[in-house]
Amino acid sequence: MKKTLTILLTLIMILGTTCLAASADEGVKVRVSIADGSGKLVVAYKQIEVTDTDADGALTISDALYAAHEKFYADGAEGYGTFMSDYGLSLGKLWGEENGGSYGYYVNNASAWSLADPVSEGDHVYAFVYTDLTYWSDTYSWFEKASVKADAGEEITLTLKSAGYDAEWNPVEVAVEGAEITVDGEGTGIFTDENGQATIVIEDSGKAVISAVSDTMTLVPAVCVANISGDDVVTELPKTGVADTFSFLFAGLALVGAGAVLTLIAKKKEQMA
Repeated sequence: MKKTLTILLTLIMILGTTCLAASADEGVKVRVSIADGSGKLVVAYKQIEVTDTDADGALTISDALYAAHEKFYADGAEGYGTFMSDYGLSLGKLWGEENGGSYGYYVNNASAWSLADPVSEGDHVYAFVYTDLTYWSDTYSWFEKASVKADAGEEITLTLKSAGYDAEWNPVEVAVEGAEITVDGEGTGIFTDENGQATIVIEDSGKAVISAVSDTMTLVPAVCVANISGDDVVTELPKTGVADTFSFLFAGLALVGAGAVLTLIAKKKEQMA
């Protein structure tokens, strides 16, 4: 009985360890957006495969941005650079621009501490170059939906928010009022209301990038990819990554093992009765 239990537990531990090792070796898929020094959205919610490019044993923001430059920047990873600062691994070059470290990067619309912060399956990494190097007024903004699907001529309603602070300097989300919605960089003449909402219609089928500009704020351009009338749909990636999948399998094996042990115990009791 004890021997059987030991074998089952050992098997579960071996399988669990193998699964975790496999998940660490494999990459994850994330979405990346990048805005350059002119405030232009040069990478808009593009999916990439992130691997451990710097061999530090983790999948990080830096790995995601490196992979994005390799895939989308004209000179590949030459357009990306990092350095160590008092805050940890920091940006030294983004999209070929070096400005002394004046960059920002967010994961899922939350400000990151350093480039060494981890990323997971389905995350959205957004990095940008500050355009206002005098007053540092660049304000990160985002839509509540990073992608939408609609038919040509169908109304699309979006809510625009920005990162701000309350009276005690705690981070808060702020509705952006009076920003003009753009489609593929062109103004639509439609502006967000006091709740940050705006409704637009896109008549042409295909894929379009929706963003926003403001006369009163220096907005880091929000991004929403619209897929119109039956084109390939850009969907939000599931939050269940490779590690989560193997964790689920591991839990299932543990339950199977526990069930087997309980069955053996029951049979033993029957034999003793």
